[in-house]
Amino acid sequence: MNTTAHLTDGMNNLQISSSKEEMDVCACCGKEGSDLNICNKCKGVKYCNAACKKKHRTKHKKKCKRRVAELYDIELFKQPPLPEDCPICFLPLPLMSNGKRYYGCCGKIICSGCEYAPVKDNFGNKIKEQKCPFCRTPAWSSDEEYNEWLLKRVELNDTEAIYDLGICYRDGEYGFAQDYTKAFELFVRAGELGSANAYCNIGRAYYNGEGVGRDEKKAKHYYELAAMKGNVDARYNLGVTEENMGNWERALKHYMLAAGGGYEKSLKQIQTLYTNGHATKDDYTKALRAYQSYLGEIKSAQRDQAAAAYNRRYISV
Repeated sequence: MNTTAHLTDGMNNLQISSSKEEMDVCACCGKEGSDLNICNKCKGVKYCNAACKKKHRTKHKKKCKRRVAELYDIELFKQPPLPEDCPICFLPLPLMSNGKRYYGCCGKIICSGCEYAPVKDNFGNKIKEQKCPFCRTPAWSSDEEYNEWLLKRVELNDTEAIYDLGICYRDGEYGFAQDYTKAFELFVRAGELGSANAYCNIGRAYYNGEGVGRDEKKAKHYYELAAMKGNVDARYNLGVTEENMGNWERALKHYMLAAGGGYEKSLKQIQTLYTNGHATKDDYTKALRAYQSYLGEIKSAQRDQAAAAYNRRYISV
């Protein structure tokens, strides 16, 4: 047989085999086709039309629900996205809120180290006047000035500004009267723009009944949305919720992820789980290593100096 013909026949057989593998089958009637409609929930079965989907619903319902829960857990316990870098030192911004600060003048989030470091002019001389570390705008001198900057950023649909304004209303800070309802509305707006912190505060609002009816189920849902976006406070709260329900394995998973984001309280909770027999020594060791590794990634001399200065100022000995 001619070698070329032999190769041609082989390619044809491969194409026929591939086309059969790509052929889909309706889960209801068994009809084959390449243009079937997939179940939009579990993505696991396909149907040739709406009638077949409706007919098969009773048989598929339990399996579909179970698969949807499995897919959701895969997303829930997936390693969260890495934090953004500080626009000045280019080190990852700390996940904890006390390690960074939002500046309404330019809309930038600056790490505590760069915020603490002295601002210098083009000749390297220290500038005595307080200025933004990024844009060099003089620091706000009154609540009114800060509010003016913040509201301008809100008009520009700045996610962080909207979230910060929500915090101002929630806590009654910087001249804003405490208003839980307004705070909740702003958190929802910021959450829709992708703010993990806003989702966490929506969860808190539902849990405490601040500006909205108390609803623990909705609180957990929004904590989950926040955790999937990397919010360690929400992740820790989920761990506590699962632990209180006796779901030790799920609680441990949440605590492990939070510890890997520098959340010290999660590390202590894992230690408690180990003491009570709900976690292993290896679990605690892995959490401790992840915790230390994360702190190493965000560590800098300036950030250490900023933390020491904060402790001297606010923590009495």
